[in-house]
Amino acid sequence: MSATDDAHGSCDATVTLAFSVLGKRWNGMIVSALGGGASTFVGLRRAVPGISDAVLSDRLAELADAGLVTRTVAHGPPVGVSYALTDSGDRLLPILDQLGEWASHNLVERSPA
Repeated sequence: MSATDDAHGSCDATVTLAFSVLGKRWNGMIVSALGGGASTFVGLRRAVPGISDAVLSDRLAELADAGLVTRTVAHGPPVGVSYALTDSGDRLLPILDQLGEWASHNLVERSPA
């Protein structure tokens, strides 16, 4: 195996790792929504139209496990929970912007069947 093959394999592994998190439906939208600052669960549900409460809850847990989102509980009263991007999550924002720009120039949106 050449050094180029080894580097390509390493790149494939890291891209696969990135898309194991970002490739899931809604995760990019949640990260983008949190790019404007911390939000509550209800605020995120409004910012990501069409997502169910159960899926939003699961995705937030996955993003927190991946180190992209933090969950903060304010012990109130009333008790409040907010979500925010970590530094790693914040560093994703320009990449998501670039991906969106690339998609708008290179992908054709398909009509629903």
